[in-house]
Amino acid sequence: MKVALIGANGKIGSRILEEALNRGHAVTGIARNPSAYAHKNLTWVKADASNTDELAGILKGHDAVISAFGIDWTKPETFHLFSDIAKSVINAAKKAGVKRLINVGGAGSLEVAPGVQLVDTPGFPAEWKLGALAQRDSLEVFRKETDLDWTFFSPAIIIQPGAYTGKFRIGKDNPVFDEDGNSQITYDDYASALIDELEKPQFIKQRFTIGY
Repeated sequence: MKVALIGANGKIGSRILEEALNRGHAVTGIARNPSAYAHKNLTWVKADASNTDELAGILKGHDAVISAFGIDWTKPETFHLFSDIAKSVINAAKKAGVKRLINVGGAGSLEVAPGVQLVDTPGFPAEWKLGALAQRDSLEVFRKETDLDWTFFSPAIIIQPGAYTGKFRIGKDNPVFDEDGNSQITYDDYASALIDELEKPQFIKQRFTIGY
């Protein structure tokens, strides 16, 4: 496929980029500050995803868009960008005629009990709460979208560097816990599952998650 990847040089975006390239996809890496990483099937484009018209021009001709947009978690003034960028990417994809969109989401909106989301539990870390609430708002932006074939992919509660295992499990709106009660995943396994969803869609107009 010809894939446009927003945030292709981020912690998660860079893993998604490598996974997509390793599977033979042609990728347009979109970033405010493109990296020096080079590959025969990679084209870098410097752009701001909040500029809808500019983004639409870049997305035109692609088979799918993946948004791995991230914010600076130490700057609360950037948290609103989760929803702002979601709206911009959705509108740009529509203008460009690209129907398939996968969004890298957060784990805070996963339900740990009926009607109770992780971000609303007493033990949720205070330093992450405002950002997680803003990221939850972006999920609602997608849930209101009816035209595009979007997928919102929430990671496990803990996502971190580590080896690729290929032995993860998939869930929907509830965290995936291991036998020790932990919900975790590595960046590489997350990226692998995301490209699986790109190639063989199972969660159109839905959210899903991952864990060991």
